[in-house]
Amino acid sequence: MIHVTVREGEDVEQAIKRFRRKCEQEGIIKEIKNHRFYEKPSERRRKAQSKALRKLRKAMFMQKKGS
Repeated sequence: MIHVTVREGEDVEQAIKRFRRKCEQEGIIKEIKNHRFYEKPSERRRKAQSKALRKLRKAMFMQKKGS
């Protein structure tokens, strides 16, 4: 759980910004967006395979580009 205490003389808006930044760093917002709708296990596997393939193609492209 993320805790943000408002410091002495600190504006509430700054505390909210720190809270949002911490949430982003922890990956909470991304996780909430991913769990917003139910995703079947088969769709999860397909997405993971697609992501891995994109990553592999990008690595191959960068290697070819660097040579």
